[in-house]
Amino acid sequence: MGQPKAKAAAAQKTNLRRVFIASFVLFALALGATLANAQDKVTKSHGISTFGELKYPADFKHWDYVNPDAPQGGTISFLGTGASGTYDSLNPFILKGEPAQGLGLMYSSLLTGSGDEPDSAYGYIAETLEYPENRQWVIFNMRPEATFSDGHPITADDVVFSYEILMEKGHPVYKIIYKDIEKVEALETNRVKFTFKDGVNTRDLPALAGGLSILAQHYYEDRDFGESTIDVPVTSGGYTASDIKPGRSIKYCKIENYWAKDLPHNKGSGNFDCYLYEYFSDRTVALEAFKAGEFLFHEEFSSKNWANSYNFPAIDKGFVIKESIPDARPSGTQGFWINMRQEKFSDPRVRQAIGMMFNFEWSNKTLFFGLYERTDSFWENSNMQAEGIPQGAELALLEQYRDQLPAAIFDEPAFTPAVSRASQADRKAIRAAGKLLDEAGWKVVNGKRTNDKGEVLALEVIDDSASFERVINPYVENLKRLGVNATFKLIDSAQMQQRQEDFDFDLMPGRLVMSLSPGEELATMLGSEGAKTPGSSNFSGVSDPVVDALIIKIAQAETREDMQVAVRALDRVLRNMHIWVPNWYKGAHNIAYWDVFGRPETKPLYSRGVIGTWWIEQDKLDALKAQGALR
Repeated sequence: MGQPKAKAAAAQKTNLRRVFIASFVLFALALGATLANAQDKVTKSHGISTFGELKYPADFKHWDYVNPDAPQGGTISFLGTGASGTYDSLNPFILKGEPAQGLGLMYSSLLTGSGDEPDSAYGYIAETLEYPENRQWVIFNMRPEATFSDGHPITADDVVFSYEILMEKGHPVYKIIYKDIEKVEALETNRVKFTFKDGVNTRDLPALAGGLSILAQHYYEDRDFGESTIDVPVTSGGYTASDIKPGRSIKYCKIENYWAKDLPHNKGSGNFDCYLYEYFSDRTVALEAFKAGEFLFHEEFSSKNWANSYNFPAIDKGFVIKESIPDARPSGTQGFWINMRQEKFSDPRVRQAIGMMFNFEWSNKTLFFGLYERTDSFWENSNMQAEGIPQGAELALLEQYRDQLPAAIFDEPAFTPAVSRASQADRKAIRAAGKLLDEAGWKVVNGKRTNDKGEVLALEVIDDSASFERVINPYVENLKRLGVNATFKLIDSAQMQQRQEDFDFDLMPGRLVMSLSPGEELATMLGSEGAKTPGSSNFSGVSDPVVDALIIKIAQAETREDMQVAVRALDRVLRNMHIWVPNWYKGAHNIAYWDVFGRPETKPLYSRGVIGTWWIEQDKLDALKAQGALR
């Protein structure tokens, strides 16, 4: 189904508690020596991993999943997404404006990740990094040959500027992402140090600092960073925007003589000369444009289209290939998010009842052609989802919060939505949901759920996708059968974005992408700080001390096993809170593309791989043009 445009901010942070010394001189001296040793033992490396060893050595030649001899050149084209089928900003770092798709191609950072490791980062603009055993600080030794798109050197001062301007004028979520950074200082022209606050989780902070997008200080000397613009900025990546047509398209092309083109990170990667995003105001029109060859690659999110709309002549002739490729990442939290900031949704029984009215079984059979499975976990399609009754290490962790948690957390299996009959109105589900509303004080009066104050339980579902109406309208009808005064309102994309940022909704569809190595970025999605930060991805307004504590436990974990235990505990707690109406998932990418591409034999485990590792096969492209299939 059409994926909502929820943005989720990515970030990672950790926690190492500082011990305050009160008495016992010998203990104080011993502790001081221990801390000094932790500072003295400094690691200097080409990369850093959250858990365990790095896969790639310092002298690696290329990523294992690329073809190092891949042909270079050509243009790959995609469907662009944006408010009302367009964009109005080339600044992705601020709250204002609708940023164009693909802007990440224009920015690089001190470190970069590989596509076959869940939690490693390797030096990119930084050749090496140094950090103590307790990771209380990190120093990046930058490559002196690194330059911006205009040839100006990238220096430590630019790194300091990037951090400071994002904190001052960037999207409000940066204040959460970088809250544990104490200071950033240029030690030398190509040497920059990040120091982290005392008492915070430091496990992920060096990698977090290394992921900072580097901005050009000299470019913004006479420009307001806080204003959206379609002027092409000076940037730190290997591509720059070259053809800007809001409402129609945007193209990013390689920078000639890009300083990092011969780094092993780029060997067999970034093989296209240009990436072109074509914009359409209607997805039906966009699909017809793809069939006509107006863009070359398309990932389909509509099960209806996937089942019925890919039988056109170009597929029959073998000009277009249709396939599903596996996705080993968590499948994402697709669902209808319930805004708990509103008093009427404060009772979990109300939220659970609302969730019971979405009939997945009927939707999957009638609307989705049986292509999906029901989501129940926030970490669906991974080994981090809670199962059964808590046991072992997970139980021991949850016991710490027993007095703050409902008994069901300990006595019942992790919450899973009940299976409904494959008819739109499941009377058994309606009766069970009605009983929950009765218990919560919402009785049926004149056919409407009404509380003792005479207030009617009303809710509005909003969305900006006309194609989603076929999913939402039956759900709204089921809510009405329950006595809820439910409505659906179709709004434009600009309104949708604004109302999402302002948390001005009852229910809305949305999807969060969960990391393979989650950390304190979860605070922006599910923590109390994110609940009150405009534009954050904490859609439901979760503000709960146990959730906050478990997020810290996840970020503190010293082993992947400990992290997974804490994630399962968090998943169990969240599912019991009924903060959303879980929808559906498919652990694969449904893709269609004109047969003009080559690709490596091995797909990167944790990436679709298309942008990074595919290439144009010129003879195939020429053959299709000769037959008149492509222009």
